[in-house]
Amino acid sequence: MKIATIIVRVLIGLLLLFASISYFFHLMPEQETTGNFKAFNVGLMASTYLIPLAKSIELLCGIAFVTGRYVTLANILILPITVNILFINYFLTPHGLPVAALLFLANLFLIYRYWGNYRSVFTR
Repeated sequence: MKIATIIVRVLIGLLLLFASISYFFHLMPEQETTGNFKAFNVGLMASTYLIPLAKSIELLCGIAFVTGRYVTLANILILPITVNILFINYFLTPHGLPVAALLFLANLFLIYRYWGNYRSVFTR
């Protein structure tokens, strides 16, 4: 189980690093958006600090997952972003749903594997 945890952790870290680095250095071309997703995307871009903040958190969490340090903190920080990615892909762009679902399930798996570190948060 320890090897599976390391594999999942590194794969999540690499995915997050790729997504954040490609955003900051414009490595991937902008995808054409239509319909409701275009309106949602325009709203996100109107708040000039939200996307760079989320991508910065993705970058820091990706580094934490790849290096294996501060994984417990990175799991908690990336969980809301992962949930938002899942919901955006479920409701607005269903073609990206498999990757979003795998990212969310992998995050839940890592939270389960590191559950001993979270016990003190839920005690009185």
